[in-house]
Amino acid sequence: MLPALSDIALDQLFHEARTHRWWQDRPIPEETLRSIAELAKLGPTSANSSPGRFVFVVSREAKERLKPHLDEGNVRQATSAPATVIVAYDTEFYEKLSTLAPNNPGARSWFAGKPDAIERTGFQGSCLQGAYLIMAARALGLDCGPMGGFDRKGVDETFFPNGKLKSNFLINLGYGIPEKLHPRQPRLALEEFCAIA
Repeated sequence: MLPALSDIALDQLFHEARTHRWWQDRPIPEETLRSIAELAKLGPTSANSSPGRFVFVVSREAKERLKPHLDEGNVRQATSAPATVIVAYDTEFYEKLSTLAPNNPGARSWFAGKPDAIERTGFQGSCLQGAYLIMAARALGLDCGPMGGFDRKGVDETFFPNGKLKSNFLINLGYGIPEKLHPRQPRLALEEFCAIA
């Protein structure tokens, strides 16, 4: 049995973790971004399909390419963040199942030529993998600001012109400015979102 995490770790991952929108002018080392991705890839996905794809937008040129596709209210927070991750999914993820799911030799046939199954598994899996990325970033001492306010078609045409990848959501990463945080928004009471049957 695994031991429970310490209260300090739980605070960093959950209790004190917040959505940040204001960032210190402090770059994230590339090695840290790579470590985040290496951790995030370890989380489970359906049939180990691992459809999520991450683009870490860090350069001035890449940020300028992203900027026109952001909702107006998200421009400042994304352009000032040291990194913005485009969380996307590969619509041909099943082509890697011979490597990722060797215990299921027929796994490719579950998806190939089945657009509904591809869309469901790709979207679902990339949501999970994006959440794993948030937790990995927090575990390594970064703050996060996930957001959905952007033009997906524009991002896809700009960053994924071959049409194989589809964007899902964005995550700003960096070192937040605690003084700029608003009070935590309310959460539902346990009984309002949870049942134990």
